Amino acid sequence: MSSAARWANTAVATLWPLASPSNWTGVATFGAPQQFACDYQGKNMLAQNSAGREFVSRLQIYTERADIKEGDRVLVGATTEPSPSTAGAFEVKAITRFADTFERKSDDYVVMT
Repeated sequence: MSSAARWANTAVATLWPLASPSNWTGVATFGAPQQFACDYQGKNMLAQNSAGREFVSRLQIYTERADIKEGDRVLVGATTEPSPSTAGAFEVKAITRFADTFERKSDDYVVMT
């Protein structure tokens, strides 16, 4: 983690990685909850996902965690609740990657829900 990220990413969020998308049953399955360092803001903004579909993002999470993908679930705060639905987590709809401008240790990401 870069010193700038260590300084800025003082909050904690929880990630539930998508294990398998909803199939014919309509039920998606998720991995165990994992905590990561972040910063965040709640702001309504127009965004696009990787397919070019527009949506309104209401929560943006800033992190250096590179393995978050569309379809995962995230929640600001630390929890060990195994179900993202029960925890009130939001679906990751888009991720934007930015360069680590200052130290070039690891890229920065904006995760939008």
